[in-house]
Amino acid sequence: MLKYILKRVAFMALTFVIIATMCFVLVRMLPTGLDIPMTGNQANVEIARREALGYNKPYFEQFGSYILRAFGEGDLGTSWKIDYMVNVEDVIASRLPPTVMINAYSLIFSIPIGIGMGIYAALRKNRWQDHAASTLAILFISVPSYVFAFLLQYFLGYKLGWLPIILSSLYDAGGTWFSGAMFRSMIMPILALSFYDIASLMRYTRAELTEALTSDYMLLARTKGLTRSQATVRHALKNAMVPILPSIISMFVAILSGAMIIEQIFAVNGIGYLMIQSIRLRDYDVFFATSMFYTIIGLSSGILIDLSYGFLDPRIRMGAR
Repeated sequence: MLKYILKRVAFMALTFVIIATMCFVLVRMLPTGLDIPMTGNQANVEIARREALGYNKPYFEQFGSYILRAFGEGDLGTSWKIDYMVNVEDVIASRLPPTVMINAYSLIFSIPIGIGMGIYAALRKNRWQDHAASTLAILFISVPSYVFAFLLQYFLGYKLGWLPIILSSLYDAGGTWFSGAMFRSMIMPILALSFYDIASLMRYTRAELTEALTSDYMLLARTKGLTRSQATVRHALKNAMVPILPSIISMFVAILSGAMIIEQIFAVNGIGYLMIQSIRLRDYDVFFATSMFYTIIGLSSGILIDLSYGFLDPRIRMGAR
């Protein structure tokens, strides 16, 4: 197991370096925007600032100095366009709360519904309830989340007027962290993000539990005197959860990453919206930091998912021959 972990960490570090190099070089190759007409002394100030920050040096030299500064001094750079002269880590930290709250609520809403629907569909296999749940799952998986977001905005927000179309501020006028208006404005983003997770969990649960219910150990459990519900809860459901729980872990890890399109649609001032903003405004340090933020979350979730199999089921040993 230790050898496997070290091997995965080494591959993760190599992948991180490759992605970081590509992101840094590609974003620095974008047009500088200096050809845009500027009034007064703006162009000279912008050119002087870029020279002082080393933007006129070769790309790999810029990348090397940035990595040394980031890992040696903990300096991720400064935002020059989004939040003028604010440290990048502070900019990212200010955008995390709305992203985390919306994604956390969507998972809390999705997990029990998705697993419950999967269990119900497996217990009603090949009946109309199973066919209805499977059709609904295919619909939720096939249709992109932004389509549901537009439909929710149109019907619940515009036509019926039940919910606000965009997200309100996390703080009300009195500075309170949680408010009723804020929660009402979060309902539509939460629903738009939940449809895919509900369908995925339902399909995984149904497939695994259906296979477990037809296994030999279930027949043995029934012959030993257990009722169908007792055998399902004690044996089938426990074994079916082994491949499902790692996917839930990956969903919780992905909470920090947010959803770029959904945040754009509902005007959520989160990490996803920040990354798109940094590309559009060419705020180099913010873009690179957010890109590495996404990369670290993706690579870490992959390792956590693989390791969780061994912890959930002792029969599974990672790296064993």
